[in-house]
Amino acid sequence: MTPTRRWRAGRVVLLGLFGLFFLVPLYSMLDFSTRELGGGRTGQAWANLVQDPDLTSAIITSLLLALLTVVGMLVLLLPTMIWVRLRIPEASRLVEFLCLLPLTIPALVIVVGMRNVYTWVNYLVSDSALTLAFVYIVLVLPFAYRAIDAGLSSIDVVTLSEAARSLGAGWLTVMLRIVVPNIWSGLLGAAFISVALVLGEFTIASLTNYENLQVVINFLGKSDAKTSVAASLAALVFAFTLLMALSYVGRGRRGQERGAM
Repeated sequence: MTPTRRWRAGRVVLLGLFGLFFLVPLYSMLDFSTRELGGGRTGQAWANLVQDPDLTSAIITSLLLALLTVVGMLVLLLPTMIWVRLRIPEASRLVEFLCLLPLTIPALVIVVGMRNVYTWVNYLVSDSALTLAFVYIVLVLPFAYRAIDAGLSSIDVVTLSEAARSLGAGWLTVMLRIVVPNIWSGLLGAAFISVALVLGEFTIASLTNYENLQVVINFLGKSDAKTSVAASLAALVFAFTLLMALSYVGRGRRGQERGAM
């Protein structure tokens, strides 16, 4: 067997082992959520995902939180990073430090620190669980920053923006029609990772007495374990699908770029 074939065979074996490592627990969750006590199968636990009003409300809340978080993150981070690269590149280290700072702060400390702030948020804005988007935007900054930074590093932002400006384009046009299409895979990566993080967040929502998907799943685990496991599996599959879609989108984008060269 040639070295190339041995490498391919080894890669297939490793991928198979990793697949078993991830799929066996997921299959166990599916088996538990559909098994009846007296034998046989039932889909009632999965039907409860749309029939249980508390769970349905929590799913909608988490999806809205994910949407608000992604929009807020892009509005805050994308113009800032583009502006820093174009006008004040010496501040890039400071921006990177500020974006990565949430990784070093425990969730409990964040909750304690924001409690007084959220008193005013609840008074001036709303006491809805959707206000958690302000905190989630901060939480996703480290991951979103890395994804967007990788996209910006792959293109010459300064040359592209100067060329567009010399042709009469405004800054908004430069950002939306010149920069964004060239870093689309990085933006999708930041968005998908942010969605996955928001859908899986439990600690902050629980400590602040808000109900999102993970908090309701925790409550259901004490009274209806099968529905709780079904909801957990659905969230995992959804996040896994997003990340897989990201890998294919990024691969397709790179293929198009190589074909255009």
